[in-house]
Amino acid sequence: MKKESELRERGAEKTSRENRKTQVRASSGYAGPLTLRKAAEGLTLERYFTRPGVDPFDEVEWEIRPAVIGSEKGEIVFEQKDVEVPKFWSQTATNVVASKYFRGTLGTPERERSVKQLIGRVVRTIGVWGRAQGYFGTEADAQTFEAELKHLLVYQKMSFNSPVWFNVGVEMPHPQASACFINSVEDTMDSILTLAKTEGMLFKYGSGTGSNLSPIRSSKELLAGGGTASGPVSFMKGYDAFAGVIKSGGKTRRAAKMVILNIDHPDIVEFIKCKQEEEKKAWALIDAGYSSALDGPAYGSVFFQNSNNSVRVTDDFMKAIETDADWWTRRVTNGEPFESFKARDLMKMMAEATWQCGDPGMQFDTTINDWHPVPNSGRINASNPCSEFMHLDDTACNLASLNLMKLANDQGELDVTAYKKAIETTILAQEILVDNASYPTQKIADNSHNFRPLGLGYANVGALLMSRGLAYDSDAGRDYAAAITAVLTGQAYVESARIAGIMGPFNGYEKNREPFLKVIKKHGSHVAKIDPAHVPLDLYNAARECWDEAYELGARNGIRNAQATVIAPTGTIAFMMDCDTTGIEPDIALIKYKKLVGGGMLKIVNQTVPKALKRLGYSDLQVKEIMEYVDENETIEGAPHLKDNHLSVFDCAFRPLRGSRSIQYMGHVKMMGAVQPFISGAISKTVNVPNDTIAEEIMDAYIQAWHLGVKALAIYRDGSKTAQALRTDAQQATPAPGTAEFDAAVRAAVAKAVAERGPQRNRMPRERQS
Repeated sequence: MKKESELRERGAEKTSRENRKTQVRASSGYAGPLTLRKAAEGLTLERYFTRPGVDPFDEVEWEIRPAVIGSEKGEIVFEQKDVEVPKFWSQTATNVVASKYFRGTLGTPERERSVKQLIGRVVRTIGVWGRAQGYFGTEADAQTFEAELKHLLVYQKMSFNSPVWFNVGVEMPHPQASACFINSVEDTMDSILTLAKTEGMLFKYGSGTGSNLSPIRSSKELLAGGGTASGPVSFMKGYDAFAGVIKSGGKTRRAAKMVILNIDHPDIVEFIKCKQEEEKKAWALIDAGYSSALDGPAYGSVFFQNSNNSVRVTDDFMKAIETDADWWTRRVTNGEPFESFKARDLMKMMAEATWQCGDPGMQFDTTINDWHPVPNSGRINASNPCSEFMHLDDTACNLASLNLMKLANDQGELDVTAYKKAIETTILAQEILVDNASYPTQKIADNSHNFRPLGLGYANVGALLMSRGLAYDSDAGRDYAAAITAVLTGQAYVESARIAGIMGPFNGYEKNREPFLKVIKKHGSHVAKIDPAHVPLDLYNAARECWDEAYELGARNGIRNAQATVIAPTGTIAFMMDCDTTGIEPDIALIKYKKLVGGGMLKIVNQTVPKALKRLGYSDLQVKEIMEYVDENETIEGAPHLKDNHLSVFDCAFRPLRGSRSIQYMGHVKMMGAVQPFISGAISKTVNVPNDTIAEEIMDAYIQAWHLGVKALAIYRDGSKTAQALRTDAQQATPAPGTAEFDAAVRAAVAKAVAERGPQRNRMPRERQS
């Protein structure tokens, strides 16, 4: 009888497992194999932030307020009354969440009106999926997960990427949940046009995409049927047009895309200069009287404004720059050498284009693939729009970012235990999303389920350093940031290995086991380069221990996710979390103004300065008088009581209107070099440089970034575009973008530049197409 009972139980368990597989496939739209644990197993979760039987929402004081965004002209561009938010959330966070993330038609009963509804639908949906797939050992574990996740979100300690807020719990049963996609393209018309469709569908649901167009034959090569090929730059015009008209997530933000070309492609010169040439056309239109706004007719009528462009370079090319050697481009069709340049001339060309319009950026191919955890499954050729997600072609990544300032203790130090717990909960939530999200192509679906890459990151590191009295551009600041990043990825892989012990490793793990564990060990070895004198002991010990544990658990269980972390730009979600600084960036300025696409202006005031002043020993009265000076003068230079040796703590990316200090470009690059060894993917980082920076300095920044092991770099010279989204000058100091006064000022500046340059004759080539 006992044997017969056991057989029945086993049969019931098998049926239950098959039913769960069917449920997961149905909810995810995925038809491939799924590995599920035995019903008796599951993750055991402990509470840290919450208490059993207490809803985190009930611990928060709520209030009703309007969400209103006005333009610089006094017009209301968005308004929703009676919005329910936590009382400690700022008005900026309220405005951003209500205007961007609340779903339903404005003014109808279906419209979301409370942050409880927004966070509730996301947490509830992920919890249901986790139960269905068998991640939790018991119902109590599932409830613990939901409560801990809800706490992180409502207290602004973490936020998912925008597509989760747009779609999860709304677009059922399989919402698009990833912000980052990499799409491949082949040298066929079918593949080229399919890419346009895939990108359009990604933009529709709020995601960004990147592609390396180097497989497309150049405009200097022949077609199989005769005639000359169009080349990748010509197809970029079509891709750009679609990106410009398909709004991200159905909202006002334009689509985000990355276009990459290898340095040995025959069309590389045209690619380097394409955006620079279009920028000149925009200047001419502005000079003729058209608006200079980012979404105005001048920029709306020129090409390549919806993409970030990057040149992919190898170590061989960078060494050729240093030795002033020749560099050959190669035909796409047969790989034969095509045209010779001085490597240094191509580098200067890139620096000059970046100086003028902010593009192209650079990606360092050899470095990227040296840190590749799954090289036996293919190489890394491309990235997402902001260069932080770098993985196999046709893959996707859902992002989430931790707010470091909200995870600090009362003394202003990072609470290491809370930080690790937040990492564990977030990684589990992101992992659950993988099988339940939709993907635009079968290739991306297959790779997402087989490799399961995640992108956990952080925001507000610049503010945390400032609050501790540490200069962003200092050895102490870099070591502190490196230790934080080491724990981020090390603990993420620890949690990924724990999940693998229950759900199994990703399908490509065994094929890549040796190189994967080698990369884990390589990450961990860099902890020894952090000076422990600059880092609190608990943080330093955590950085060392988590990598040892990740290696040991990974060797035993395997790893569930082929990639765990990136440092994303955290644009909109940084406002949702009331961050002073985004991603890994320092503050752009102590007081700044953000012009919103679609209209509106937000004044953003740094809230970290008072904490830093108190940490440095200033009295309450001194802090009050210094802050009054900052508010009036928009700079801290010259403030009463402030000691000269403390000025560097408050240095920002841009030089203030009434000041002379800013972070020198190598301060940005060195910070990236310090944290890159501890990131699975890469870092979205724009090196913001002052307007008077010269092209040679931009060239030097790129070269030094390569030396420091950075994977990718973008540089933006303040004011190099006639319109920019984030400004450091108040509208009363200079005319606001989009106004007649601003357009007149731009026309005057363009006219002056043309006059100083004088007339130029550009000769046509001796041979050209008819």
